[in-house]
Amino acid sequence: MNTADVQTAAHKAGNSWVVENGARVGYAMSGLLHLLIAYIALKVAWTAGGGSADQSGALATLANSTGGPFVLWLAVVGFVLLAVWQLTEAVSGAHGAEASDRAKNVGKMVVYAVLAWTALTFATGSSTSSEGQTKDFTAGLMQQTGGRVLVGAIGLGVIGVAGYHVYKGWKKKFLEDLREHPGSWAVHAGRFGYIAKGAALAVVGALFLVAAVHKAPSEATGLDGGLRTLREAPAGSILLTLVALGLAAYGIYSFARARYARV
Repeated sequence: MNTADVQTAAHKAGNSWVVENGARVGYAMSGLLHLLIAYIALKVAWTAGGGSADQSGALATLANSTGGPFVLWLAVVGFVLLAVWQLTEAVSGAHGAEASDRAKNVGKMVVYAVLAWTALTFATGSSTSSEGQTKDFTAGLMQQTGGRVLVGAIGLGVIGVAGYHVYKGWKKKFLEDLREHPGSWAVHAGRFGYIAKGAALAVVGALFLVAAVHKAPSEATGLDGGLRTLREAPAGSILLTLVALGLAAYGIYSFARARYARV
């Protein structure tokens, strides 16, 4: 099978009813997780508790809710098929994708595959900690030759992604991901959501840099640690509330994306 055949097969797979609608379910599940993370972040901002304000905290909330196990399995299916769709996009080069676009597809595929695995962990009755995974990954990386440099590079990479989120939100570039205009409410939600998510990711990236400089893997605490760090800043509760509202807005936009995405 030559390259053209592989690309054709990937294109057909990506356009199948199962993958297309599964990807839309994945976007909807992403929206739900962002709403739950926003809810937990608000609790962190104004109370002593709140739980883990990240994907694992959101999935744990689902697991302990009525009907949660069913939703978790739906999330597993949605994220798996969303990862598959990103892979088919990367292989087929759909929509005139250039090398940079394909690299983004691969990166997103990895993100959704990790989300699928994490959701599967909770769906099968186990649990995991996103913060713990980040610390373990950072510690393992630092034990390698040039590990601190690699951790620092990850931090810079995350900050770069954060900047792109802010740019994408401010310029409303996210509309290019949709097949038609979703309505003004979705545009406002997407714009606020992307900017807020970018701000949160910038703090996460900064913590990776701190971990690299201090040679302290425990400093790399992921999204939950980033949001809690934000809370410790001057007027931190207000800042964290704004970010939480932005994450909720991103969740709302994700529901619109589930319907209008170019899949």
